[in-house]
Amino acid sequence: MTARQIAKRVLFLLMLIVAVVFARSCIMNSENGDHDNGYKYLIGVSQPNLSEPWRVAMNEEIQQEVSKHEDMRVIFTDAAQSSDQQAQDVQKLVGYGIDLLIISLDDPVALTQTVSAVYNDIPVIVLGRGVTGYDYTLYVGTDDEMIGRKAGEFAKNTLGAAGGNIVEIQGLAGSPTVEERSKGFRDAIQISKLSIVQTMNADWQRDRAEDLLIDWLKEHRDVDLVFAHNEAMALGAYRAVQRYDIKNINIIGIDGVNSENGSLKLVSENKLTGTFTSPPGGKEAIRYAIDILNKEKGIPKKVILRSQKITDQWVDTSQTKFTPSPDPSTDSPEAPLVVGFAQVGMESGWRIAHTKSVIDAAKEAGVELLYENADQSQDKQIELIRRFIKQKVDVIAFSPKTETGWDEVLQEAKQAGIPVILSDREVNVSDDTLWTAYIGSDFREEGRRAARWLIQQSKEEQRYQIVELQGTPFSAPAVGRKQGFNEVIGTDNHFAIVESLEGDFTKKQGKELMAAALKRHGSKIDVVYSHNDDMALGAVEAIEDFGLRPGKDIIIISVDATKSALKALSIGKLNFAVECNALLGPQLMKAVKDLSEGKELPMKIITSEGVFTQESAKMALASREY
Repeated sequence: MTARQIAKRVLFLLMLIVAVVFARSCIMNSENGDHDNGYKYLIGVSQPNLSEPWRVAMNEEIQQEVSKHEDMRVIFTDAAQSSDQQAQDVQKLVGYGIDLLIISLDDPVALTQTVSAVYNDIPVIVLGRGVTGYDYTLYVGTDDEMIGRKAGEFAKNTLGAAGGNIVEIQGLAGSPTVEERSKGFRDAIQISKLSIVQTMNADWQRDRAEDLLIDWLKEHRDVDLVFAHNEAMALGAYRAVQRYDIKNINIIGIDGVNSENGSLKLVSENKLTGTFTSPPGGKEAIRYAIDILNKEKGIPKKVILRSQKITDQWVDTSQTKFTPSPDPSTDSPEAPLVVGFAQVGMESGWRIAHTKSVIDAAKEAGVELLYENADQSQDKQIELIRRFIKQKVDVIAFSPKTETGWDEVLQEAKQAGIPVILSDREVNVSDDTLWTAYIGSDFREEGRRAARWLIQQSKEEQRYQIVELQGTPFSAPAVGRKQGFNEVIGTDNHFAIVESLEGDFTKKQGKELMAAALKRHGSKIDVVYSHNDDMALGAVEAIEDFGLRPGKDIIIISVDATKSALKALSIGKLNFAVECNALLGPQLMKAVKDLSEGKELPMKIITSEGVFTQESAKMALASREY
């Protein structure tokens, strides 16, 4: 090689090194958060695969939303169906200096540690399919158990009273999404003549679903319906059925992506009987990412998007559209929004704080609040809602006493064109489009967190007898907190609930129920799990009256983490409290303003909440956080 050739090669290598350094500098974060090429924020998006149209739609939504912001850039990765590759992709994105990670998962369990590690350094939005644990900034997705339940109800209506045989095609085995969709579906068809004759895991893939069903259909033709957990597998099922030219098999899918081979098209061509949308959530992820990066207050922990049923007769009735009522006294556009708020009552310290938060937030937002207290009467709450409808308020908000019994009055509100926001408690109605949004806690997760702490603190050689103090019967907090606690405790044979007593969230009732339990079981009670602080504090008094030491002789776990509970924790009379955020007023008023601006609200906005031990309660009180 001549000297001239060597010189050219050296020059080329130097230029290559400079180009690599320059390219890396374009995507690396400077210490003040500004990037060298003029944009402020760099977002990394990690996908497990791009073989599903649903995931392609998710990326498209993200890109479209990012394009609206000149100070933002995004990098996408595709792990090609490998969890190991996705973990490596995440590390590469972090190495590029991203300011926020958006990650969607096929195998949440395999990626949990990866997500947790990133969450320690930068914000993480988990999108579409959840991650185990609580180590993330925000989850945006759908209620998969509810979607499964809707699919089950649709299957029952489709096959009718005669029933029939069902093949269920699931996604990745062990995925929380699979478990929740399957549970909802099976719960819905439990009391019917429907029978699941075969379950197969096709890992969300069309070709695998097609191959598995082709093999199964070789020897089994007595099938009436296929329930596939996503649209790709539903299309695979359709192809398998066509392979054998089998008639009259109904196919239900999930996703509803309006793409070339998406469910909307498949339904319109009668290839699918129906489907249930699972919105990709890309645009919502970016909107919340902006709030997170700008350190806005009141960022929720979870945002649950609404799912709709799509059939050949589909009409979009997702939610009541906001139409502000005209002020009869003036034509001024400055007339304040009017919100009718029917509070369930004042049964606890938490409820008092919740009410104050709503009133204060309305005043600060310039919203006219028509506040009424229902005094723990569901009939009175219904009467108040009807009064608000007659007054033609812009928005109705209320904290329902129980989950059921609201269909009729909510239908009246919908017919009047008035959106309804649920604050703190949910309802169980036949049509979830009767309400616009829920703002509050994930009560089931609160119960799970209480149980997880108890298991972590338990001794291997000991068996624990638990007394549960429930809240108001059939109320959303009581149902959810009981269900979540039992889910986790039921996996460990060290624990047994010896009594589950129904209260009403009051200190008086908590004391009475605990006193009665102590008479029956005495010192054999090891743990009290109370659905709220007021009942827990009542139980403390009953335990002391019985001659035992609360927090020492009996472990006491509570939910709410009010100031009174933290004081009891700090002096050792309670052992653990799961926070239930009472300060929902600002989020409620933001939702009202968003509706007035024509924005679509998520189905559920779940608040971010913490937990308190005896030590952390002392620190919180000392720092005047409460």
